[in-house]
Amino acid sequence: MVIAAFLAITFDPALRLLLTNLRNFSFRPRWLCRAANALFVGSIRPEDRHPISSRLIRLYEPLAAWSLRQKWLVISLAILLVLVTIPAFMNLGSEFMPPLDEESLFFMPTTMPGISITEAQRLLQTTDGIIKGFPEVERVLGKAGRAETSTDPAPLSMLETVISLKPKSEWRKVDTWYSSWAPEWLKAIVRPITPDHISREELVSQLNDALRIPGLSNAWTMPIKARIDMLTTGVRTPVGIKISGSDLKVIEQIGSRVEKNLLSVQGTRSVFAERTSGGYFIDVKWKREELARHGLSIEEAQTAVLNAIGGANVTTTVEGRERYPVNVRYKPDFRTDFGSLGRLLVSALGGKRQVPLSQLAELEAVSEPAMIRDEDGLLTGYVYIDIAERDPGSYIADASEALKDSVHLPVGYALTWTGQYEAMERVKERLTVVVPLTLFLIFLLLYMNTQSFAKTMIVALAVPFSAIGAVWFLYVLGFNMSIAVWVGLIALLGIDAETGVFMLLYLDLAYERAKKEGRLRNIPELRQAILEGAVKRLRPKFMTVATMSLGLIPIMWSTGTGADVMKRIAAPMIGGIFTSFILELMVYPAIYEIWKWHFEVKKSGSSPK
Repeated sequence: MVIAAFLAITFDPALRLLLTNLRNFSFRPRWLCRAANALFVGSIRPEDRHPISSRLIRLYEPLAAWSLRQKWLVISLAILLVLVTIPAFMNLGSEFMPPLDEESLFFMPTTMPGISITEAQRLLQTTDGIIKGFPEVERVLGKAGRAETSTDPAPLSMLETVISLKPKSEWRKVDTWYSSWAPEWLKAIVRPITPDHISREELVSQLNDALRIPGLSNAWTMPIKARIDMLTTGVRTPVGIKISGSDLKVIEQIGSRVEKNLLSVQGTRSVFAERTSGGYFIDVKWKREELARHGLSIEEAQTAVLNAIGGANVTTTVEGRERYPVNVRYKPDFRTDFGSLGRLLVSALGGKRQVPLSQLAELEAVSEPAMIRDEDGLLTGYVYIDIAERDPGSYIADASEALKDSVHLPVGYALTWTGQYEAMERVKERLTVVVPLTLFLIFLLLYMNTQSFAKTMIVALAVPFSAIGAVWFLYVLGFNMSIAVWVGLIALLGIDAETGVFMLLYLDLAYERAKKEGRLRNIPELRQAILEGAVKRLRPKFMTVATMSLGLIPIMWSTGTGADVMKRIAAPMIGGIFTSFILELMVYPAIYEIWKWHFEVKKSGSSPK
């Protein structure tokens, strides 16, 4: 923008002077001379004889004259439109960022802790088979447990399935308003706006209904988004709750109550509270007297149990460039029940004696935390919430009200919303600074340009006028307020200021010309001067709005990854430009007449006739 502004005042005038020819060429052959004159010389026509401007003037002049005659009615209607827009704005949802379509899905169901490897494998194969049966699915890759890396501490109770989808042209078709009559070329134009195949939300809903398996709590997201959410907030669902306190059992009880109450909140597709004490372990309680009688230390006894049950790496086998550890431990038949474990032999007296484990310790099955989370110095449990057909902002507001009345926290415990909520709160804090600062800079630049507070306020009226179209266009499209939408709104402020300055500039020029010629003796003459400035200079205002619209409207037909974000940036600008332009043409002349008549013309002693 800085470079464009610099070129507009340097390169553009020089180029115009170089390429503009005032005299016709004269050479032979004649046909080539006529073509050269048509291309390189042309003619500059007045506004009323220009083929486009003349039609626009004939259309706009009676409307502008009517708005000046009914100026108070026009201003009242503009104010009423602004007031009617407020409820629509309040009904817009809120989210951090629009969902970036990754053309794939991520299915992350959760089971109760303590699931066996065999059962996890069976569940994974079952869910993968159901998902692969959908015609929109190309490939399915499921995983249970964690990879051999410390950066993926996923338990067996957390399944992960990456679903690669086919191109949307191969998805199942649905009937739309144009399916029965539109030719294929027209369908290709309308399809990006009103798709004739099932939506991604509908596909997820059908998959979720098909995967309602007892013991599974489903969660749906996308692969990259899920990883980013887990890295930034710790939860793998779009919205979650962190329960902090000092006792894991109390945290689990609070999580169970939260889970029960959130099921009744509209928009909850699934909710699962971590069972923080749901891990199953074998507790070996050593009999220290027996260990001392056999000359064994605690370390020696525990090493024997570790090697027998967990195994020990004794060597490494080399297979080409690959290395594999060789692990030795008891066969499963000798370590799968308490009787077998009690018969495990522990070497004593340097291997001269073998003592059964049952003589040295008591074996007991206990339920303890499978995973301990610690955040900000407090023990923490998570509640995973998957929402559908609602925006995160309104869902969190309703859910908070439901939990406030039904879940009472003991002293020292706290509930904290996480997931998109954290990002939304950070954005809200920044926007409370960025938006007022942007408005202040626009006001400052306008005042420096006009040197008049009244003119600055008149130009600033474009902001509520543009908000009318921006809000209603977002409302019709079903878009939520997000970072992308706010970027579009902030850009719209600058465009509004530009179009407002154009209108005010030509009104001032016409007013000053009439003042010099002595044609401001009464309201009809003032009105005629205003009509001249508003109507006769319509073309540059129209071209400004048309150029921006032609550059933005094609974005609404864009498809593919990133299109959702671009549409939400362009949508408020498209809607706001149209309403701002229309209302500026109708309201600005009326306000300008009131201002000039009551504060300048009338004070000079002119007649109201």
